[in-house]
Amino acid sequence: MSLLTQLTYVLPHRWLSSLARKLAYSTSPAVKQWLIDAVVKRFGVDLNEAAQPDPTAYPSFNAFFTRALKPGARVADADPRTLLMPADGHISQCGPIQDGRIFQAKGQGFTAAELLGDAADAEPFRNGLFATVYLSPRDYHRVHMPWTGTLRETVHVPGRLFSVGTAAVAHVPGLFARNERLVCHFDTDFGPMVSVMVGALLVSGVETVWSGEEIPAYGDRIQRKDYRGKGIILERFAEMARFNYGSTVIVLLPPGVAELDPALHAESPVRLGQALAKRVD
Repeated sequence: MSLLTQLTYVLPHRWLSSLARKLAYSTSPAVKQWLIDAVVKRFGVDLNEAAQPDPTAYPSFNAFFTRALKPGARVADADPRTLLMPADGHISQCGPIQDGRIFQAKGQGFTAAELLGDAADAEPFRNGLFATVYLSPRDYHRVHMPWTGTLRETVHVPGRLFSVGTAAVAHVPGLFARNERLVCHFDTDFGPMVSVMVGALLVSGVETVWSGEEIPAYGDRIQRKDYRGKGIILERFAEMARFNYGSTVIVLLPPGVAELDPALHAESPVRLGQALAKRVD
């Protein structure tokens, strides 16, 4: 285990993330431009596909980080039976949920019940499918719908804010089920679907298109919001949420409804809108 990963066990996660948030939202020209220029150079951000390609035009680093793309920069897979990749990034892991357990890395794992914060919520996914997508600092940081769904409920699960980098994922047991996260439950024409927005160290914000900022405030207990009967329907490929500084989104599907795209494997680079899985009869 690396020294940095060891340090994340003792670092004041929320304090550091709150400090990073203040910097990210700063409108000081010197501060925001220093941060933007550093990330563009360090991670090779392609601003040519951004709706605003001028890096000096953003009022804050967070505005740059959650930037919109030009129309047509991402397109949905043309096959209407295809469930779509929810974000740009890399596949951390994907595959079957085996009797309720989700693979993390190198023998590490966690249960769907731990991830969702509720055993009953996890039961429909016991032998289903999962895909974990890591968004790096260079990526487009808005998360979209894999399939058309009606929002049923969100569950804000409190937790730590470990890094979600490769080293931490390999060595921190149950990392994604330990970090602060927002679980978004949808009802679809094939049954339930879940998208989990997982926070991380220095990643202190999750916003949704239906209610705005959800994290922070950081939680000290599980908080549920019931949206049944509210008629919040999000179409396939529509924007769902965004990270105010990158992280990870995990999609869960019930068994027997789809097959993951066979080209996907750990560390596969992926783009929003490409094939995640295909419906089966």
